[in-house]
Amino acid sequence: MLNISIVLYRPKWEEEVLPLLRELLQVKNLRKIYLLDNTEPEFRKADTAAQKETLSAQFGTSKLRYMAMGENMGYGRAHNVALRESAYYRTELHLVMNSDIRVKAEDIDAMHDWMLAHHEVGQLMPKVLNPDGSQQYLAKRLPAPIDVFGRRFLPAWSIACRNKRYELRDMDLNRPVNAPYLSGCFMLLRTKAAVEAGLFDERYFMYPEDIDLTRTIHRNWLTLYYPQWTIVHAHARSSYKNKHMLRIHIQNMCRYFNKWGWVFDAERYRFNHSL
Repeated sequence: MLNISIVLYRPKWEEEVLPLLRELLQVKNLRKIYLLDNTEPEFRKADTAAQKETLSAQFGTSKLRYMAMGENMGYGRAHNVALRESAYYRTELHLVMNSDIRVKAEDIDAMHDWMLAHHEVGQLMPKVLNPDGSQQYLAKRLPAPIDVFGRRFLPAWSIACRNKRYELRDMDLNRPVNAPYLSGCFMLLRTKAAVEAGLFDERYFMYPEDIDLTRTIHRNWLTLYYPQWTIVHAHARSSYKNKHMLRIHIQNMCRYFNKWGWVFDAERYRFNHSL
């Protein structure tokens, strides 16, 4: 069975969330969908009871649980609420995903069955496309500081070769790749592997928690980019458009490098050079 968690923040209900829920509720192996709403109470259009009533009226299912978190507690910390329930109820797989994803229910069922048949895999991410059909390169090597900050502040030409390697464009991405960094927009996790890794590190408000979790799972499990299936992701890239989000991005990436190492990171070297 499978649980799905989606963190919301000032969500686009009609445009994104409701169409996605209609599709996800068709997943045959679904146990429960957790909607974890980080929207501050003063910005929520309806109170918690009214929101639950609206969702119940539209979907009328026990497989949907809406939770108003009461504060913007961050991406990983909110997902951990649902991941702990998956661990408690021994739900074998848990899908962490964004609300701006478009995916077919039948593909989630196929990924679920494939993961159950491949016990060595701790995490899976399919090929991710932009709405125009172009590919998003969201399976990566582990970043060094220049990979993160250079992409944001240096001319593109100056790090083009390095960026190509960072995004695995030097590899055949029509084949599965055991990558140490898979995007948090769609993380199909084996619950046991996520628990062994300690779940998301809640010291990150957002951004590098997916790098942190994937690399930790990667120590003992395969963390696969698997292009047999595709999803569509309307990637907002908020830190490129909003100075407040840019500041959050920089702060949390500094926390990441403080934890793992700015210059000396032996595990980063080992994982990256194994590809």
